[in-house]
This record gives sequence, structure tokens and C-alpha cells, in this order.
Amino acid sequence: MLFNSSEFFVFFPIVAALYFALPYRWRWPLLLAASYFFYMCWEPGYVFLLIATTLISFIAGGLIGSTFHERWRRTYLIAAIAGNLGLLFVFKYYNFFSGALQPLIPFRMPASRFLLPLGISFYTLQALSYVFEVYLGKELPERHIGRFALYVAFFPQLVAGPIERPGNLLPQLRRNHDFHYDRVTDGLKLIGWGLFKKMVIADRLAILVDHVYADPTQYEGLPLVVATVCFAFQIFCDFSGYSDIAIGTARVLGIKLMANFWRPYASRSVAEFWRRWHISLSTWFRDYLYIPLGGNRVRTPRWCVNIFLVFLVSGLWHGANWTFLVWGALHALYMLGGRFLRPARTRVVTAIKLDRLPLLHAAAQWATTFALVCFAWIFFRANTLSDALYIVTHLHQGWGILLTPHELPHALFSIGLTSHELLFIIATITILESVHYAMGKGSVLLWIVDRPIYIRWAFYCALLWCILLFGVFQHKEFIYFTF
Repeated sequence: MLFNSSEFFVFFPIVAALYFALPYRWRWPLLLAASYFFYMCWEPGYVFLLIATTLISFIAGGLIGSTFHERWRRTYLIAAIAGNLGLLFVFKYYNFFSGALQPLIPFRMPASRFLLPLGISFYTLQALSYVFEVYLGKELPERHIGRFALYVAFFPQLVAGPIERPGNLLPQLRRNHDFHYDRVTDGLKLIGWGLFKKMVIADRLAILVDHVYADPTQYEGLPLVVATVCFAFQIFCDFSGYSDIAIGTARVLGIKLMANFWRPYASRSVAEFWRRWHISLSTWFRDYLYIPLGGNRVRTPRWCVNIFLVFLVSGLWHGANWTFLVWGALHALYMLGGRFLRPARTRVVTAIKLDRLPLLHAAAQWATTFALVCFAWIFFRANTLSDALYIVTHLHQGWGILLTPHELPHALFSIGLTSHELLFIIATITILESVHYAMGKGSVLLWIVDRPIYIRWAFYCALLWCILLFGVFQHKEFIYFTF
């Protein structure tokens, strides 16, 4: 069941109405049943994987919390990690690793025919975060298996995050949340904004991006750059749109989920980008992988290894494909370059007196960061490594078309969209970035709430009509559903 489907717009109002109508003691069973139903709408049998992950983590957390003997605590922790990651490996990575190792093995390894379970990468990390927090003594073991099952399977963020921590979500699942008009309407506004980003911007950009990346060898230069920049905005609007809908849906029910994005393309360094992009995942890797490896408290060579390991794991988490590993390695190189080239950058900035022009300096940092991120997106989006290498090696070609303006429209309008559609996309991205700029100055939602009622409802109606008139209603999956 997709957030942008008619089924969800029947499902969610029914669940919300029952949630507020039922007594407190029946609310968690309702949400748990709704969450399993939501998941089973995709592939019913795979709900047993979700249940298995829940049981492994619940039992391990209970055992870890029941003993002070470090040897047994560590044993239970390792067992929980092995059980959860074992399921993830079998259903997501088996074919990738068996294919990579096949040349080294004298016998033929059988191929797996399993479908990739929806959301397995997300709910596995969420379940593991509970085990880690109990092991570290930051959380007490949850004794109510029903509420713990709801923590793992909570439907708004089940299949694509945000990846919640037990310290935030579990206490909220124990509380009674009454109907509150302002909170419910705030959640609905966030849902509307998420649908706008997904259906009006991301899904329309997908037409152009899919057209070019389906066979990039037909293009060079400008079309490849346009498609790559469009993908940068597509994946942001698609994924942050999902997060907005998830956060808004949970807010209607009285549950506050963590923010997952904060104006990532306003970043002035790649390190800052990762503090703003997919925050729930980047902080998960920081807390449970980077810091246990020693973080930045180790010697420089070891720190370099830690950075590469974290970003390679991040790339592999996104998909069982060499393209994602290269994407992760590129971001690791960016992080290393950001640290080791800082003195040289400072000397250059001082030499050309750019430090005396702070706005121009900030613009140069932003443009450089955005270009580096977009370059890495090539490998993330390309279907194969050979496609990605073709795009990289042909980005610089074909720019002579700029000297023949009469051929430029044909080059742009032959990549999947008409002139009117391209102008519409430029307009919607301008609206998006204007909102992001305003967000940097303060809460846009509070600004709208403070306006007179006729201005507020003009905003709401404009957003609704924009979705209805210009949204893509082919029920396109969210990009991160495949991860």
C-alpha cells in the first residue's frame, strides 16, 4: 500500500477514526493490526520476516537486560546481530555476494529467487537500535511484546523510515494520545506538503530521469547533466516527501517522529550534507558503527579506514550493486578530501581574497558541494557500473550545442518532457527552494498559521489543486522502497 494511493486514503482515515474512538487499552492492538495489514498488502507471506526480526530483538533485549555478566550480554548481543543481519543477508545480499565470489569457488552456487522484502533494511536497523541501546544501558528492556512489535512495525515509518530510536518511539507508544485539533491539522498539512513533493515534483522529474538513464549512451553533455541534476531533486523530493507523509501521519495519531531532512542542498560541505540528509540513517551509522570503531579519537590512518568502512557499509545498505559501493566510496573520498585539503583551500581563499566576500565564498562552497553530490548521484542512479562510467566519461562532450542556439531546444525537449513540462518543473523547484529558504529563517508552518484565515485557506487550496491538477497518479513507488 503506497502513501500516494487511493487505498491509503481509505485506510488511514479509518485507522485514525478508530484510534481516537477506542479506549486507550485497545489502541496499541489496533495500530499493530493496522501495521501488519499495511505491510501484508504488499506480500502477505513476508510478514513472518517482520515477526522474526521482532522476536529475535525482543528476546535478545530481555536476555541482555536480565544479566550483569558481560560475557553472556555480549553473547546475546552477537546472537541478535547475527540473527537480524542473517535474515537481511539471505533476502537482500545473497545473490550479490554469491555472484562476486563465484569465480573463486569451484562449484556452482544456487541463485536465490526471493523477492526483496519491503522495508527490511529499515526495520532491521530499527530493531537493532533497540538491542544496542539495551546493551549500552541507555534503555531498559521492553516487557510488553505487543508494544515492542508495534515499535518495529509502526506503519507510518515501517518501510522507509525515519529509523526511530527506542528512547523516542517506545515511550510514546505507552501514552494516551487524545484528539487535538491543532496537532491533527499540522499533521495533515505535512502530509499535503509531502504529497506535493512526491507527486508533483519527484514523479514528474522521474519521467525525464528515467528516459535518459534507461539508455544513457544515446546522450552526451547537456542532457546527461540535466538528467543528473533532475535526479538530485527527484530523489530528495521523493524520499523527503515520504518522510513528511510518515511524520505527518504519525503526528495525527499523536506520535512525534524525528526529522529526516533539513535543507540538504543548502550544505556548504559534504560533511554538512550528511548532517542534513537522511538524518536517521546517518546518525544510526554514527552511533552504532563509526563511534564504536573509534570515531575521530583514533590516529589518522585508522580514522581514514573508519570513514571508508562506514560509507562502504552505507552504500551497501542502499543496494546490493557495485554502483552503490562506488557511491559510498566517493562520499568517503569527499570526507577525506574535506579534512586533508582544508589548509590548501584556506590558503587559496586567502590568496584570491575570497574571504573578504563572504556571500561569494558561501556561494562557491555551496556550488562545489552540490556538484560533488550530483556527481556521486550518477553512480547511485545508473542501472549498471558501465552506464555510470559512460555518463562520467561523456559529461564533457557535446557542449558545442550551446554555440548553436537553434539546436538547443531540440536537445532539451528530446529527453522525455515538453517545453511546457520543463518550465513547470523549473517553477516547482523554484517554489521548493523558496520554501527551504524561508525555513532557514523560521517555521513556515507557524508563519502560515499566523496569517488571516483567507490567506491560510488560499495556501491550502492552492496546494491541493496543484496536486490534483499536476500530480502524477500512476501510483509510482517511492525510490527508497527498493532498499
